[in-house]
Amino acid sequence: MEYQDAKGSDETLTGWLGFFLAMAALLIISQKNLGLAMFVSAFILGVFTIPESLPLKMLSYLSDSSTILLAAIVGLIPLIGETLNETGQIDKLISNMRIGKKPFLMLSPALIGLLPMPGGALLSAPIVEKVGEGISNEKKAGINVWFRHVLYLVYPISANFIVSTAAAKVGLYQPIPHLMIILLFSLFLGYFFFLRGNLGKIKYEKHFSLKGLILPLTALLIAPILDVLIRTLFTLPFKEFKEIGTLIAVATSLIFAMIIGKVRLRKFSEIVIKAKPWNFVFMMIGIMVFLGIFKDSGLPKLFEDVPMTPEILFGIAVMLGFVTGRMITPAGIVFPIYLTKFGPVSPSTFALIYFGIFLGYVLTPVHPCVSLTSASLKVEIKDYLKIVVPPVAIALLLSLLVLHFMNP
Repeated sequence: MEYQDAKGSDETLTGWLGFFLAMAALLIISQKNLGLAMFVSAFILGVFTIPESLPLKMLSYLSDSSTILLAAIVGLIPLIGETLNETGQIDKLISNMRIGKKPFLMLSPALIGLLPMPGGALLSAPIVEKVGEGISNEKKAGINVWFRHVLYLVYPISANFIVSTAAAKVGLYQPIPHLMIILLFSLFLGYFFFLRGNLGKIKYEKHFSLKGLILPLTALLIAPILDVLIRTLFTLPFKEFKEIGTLIAVATSLIFAMIIGKVRLRKFSEIVIKAKPWNFVFMMIGIMVFLGIFKDSGLPKLFEDVPMTPEILFGIAVMLGFVTGRMITPAGIVFPIYLTKFGPVSPSTFALIYFGIFLGYVLTPVHPCVSLTSASLKVEIKDYLKIVVPPVAIALLLSLLVLHFMNP
């Protein structure tokens, strides 16, 4: 018995050591190459937690159909943005969407983000880059990530929200009034840190063109809309290929962008070279391998064994959002722990913990939208963090204080 306890203690210590070393490697190497950082971090974590099975585990995630399809999807998406940019369609969209500059920068990533798809931040990033003339690339990255995801907080028809409320055993719409307050606060933070001051106006040099608005807007929205339609109307026989609908949708969007831009083969080859889709493919594969190794490492179980208070659990929620770059995975761990330790989850407590997951999620380079936006706008992760950490820190501090007073 003592031997088993000692063995378990050693495994726990080794697991935590592997976790912190992997996080250090991720943060350091990601400043140069995020894809490489993901692979190295996954390897370090695996060596400390599952050394015997690590080679087979990594091979299985590298050859997994979901990994391959997601990598293909993420490789195609920057080609859409670059095609629209190189053929002048982005300029037409901007010149014909006649609203203020600040509302435009808030609304455009939010609208595209409401229909989530892998790598979708690459669709809104070129728009933010064009409209945000005069704004630093770091702030543009913050705008694209923050406003793209902020509506997730109150959007009930999303996998994140549905799974999270189910895990917490609260009604789907019960937390929304509390989350609406958090949404307004988040919009204020985004405005204050990213859009405050005189940013000028969007300069319109031509008369309004409905065609100039509709065609590029269709090219941007056809992929997420078609993705939702395929998922809703068709049931694929093999779950392993569930992303095939998204791949079809993205390919359709790219073809449509090429048609309206009248792109020929020679021009398209130039677009491919400029967009460098292979960088995004490598990055996505690295992310999927890291997430798979994290799941198999036993770390989720270690988090469950930490002595709990609501405040500690909130901190774990934020950490898991940061480590996994997901919202569903942390929710699936944190809310069952809360139910076990403290009983029913109130709508207000759900809202605060869900917000904590969200804050870790928009901060981490493991989150594909963060890494892909940074790569697209040529922003180093450390510079993105300098911009996003202040609003996240304020939101975390206030959320923690509210949670503390709610659970004295």
